[in-house]
Amino acid sequence: MDRRNFFQGSALLSTGAMLGCATPGVAQQAVKTPFAVPATYIPIVGSDELFPVRRIYCIGRNYAAHAREMGSDPTREPPFFFQKPTDAVQYVATGTVADHPYPSLTKNYHYEAELVAAIGKGGRNIPVAKALEHIYGYTLGLDMTRRDLQRFMGDQKKPWEIGKSFDKSAPIGAIHKLAQIGHFTQGAIWLKVNGQTKQSANLNQMIWSVAEQIANLSEAFELFPGDIIYSGTPENVGPVVVGDLIEMHIDGLPNLSVKIV
Repeated sequence: MDRRNFFQGSALLSTGAMLGCATPGVAQQAVKTPFAVPATYIPIVGSDELFPVRRIYCIGRNYAAHAREMGSDPTREPPFFFQKPTDAVQYVATGTVADHPYPSLTKNYHYEAELVAAIGKGGRNIPVAKALEHIYGYTLGLDMTRRDLQRFMGDQKKPWEIGKSFDKSAPIGAIHKLAQIGHFTQGAIWLKVNGQTKQSANLNQMIWSVAEQIANLSEAFELFPGDIIYSGTPENVGPVVVGDLIEMHIDGLPNLSVKIV
């Protein structure tokens, strides 16, 4: 099966698969492995199917005010991306408050609220005018960050995956199919901590639109169904501590809530 058209085929999943992170069932034939390797799935709203996560891409500094608060000049910076591992996913069900563990090694743990686009059709060198045709759906998510580790590694001119790419660093809601909700080009995005608004912006303030992000990514990587893209966070990122309650909102999507434990 062409992986670029995964959703046009019939991929079978284990009926016992757990939401968020699960061992997939056998699709066409048995495969022998020396040990079981979990795969990652996200529920799809209005369906009994699960969205299989292949890669998690994140764009950095995609709102001008946030770029400035991070010490960059957004008028001169081309788009740049980093990745998280698939086991960074922490699925958060609508109407629930999920326990989110405060990670090891950090003393400065930050929230970043983001719109997330889910890819349903892959490709290379996708033109901006065609990019939105590759979207399967949308959801909202948090790019949780060990800011002190990220900054330390950046100051050392070393990769800063340790600050971004750790277990459960990507809390995320269920995927809403494009036909259900349409595209997100504008609308409020906000985040509250313990009921106090910390981030508040409009999606139309993105420097690089979702279509432009897809086009840029596809020049560097071949995109496949199952890829998801965290599309950047507004200004006023900041720290949370154990006991804090984070609530995130994007117009047109159900809120996402986690409690730091």
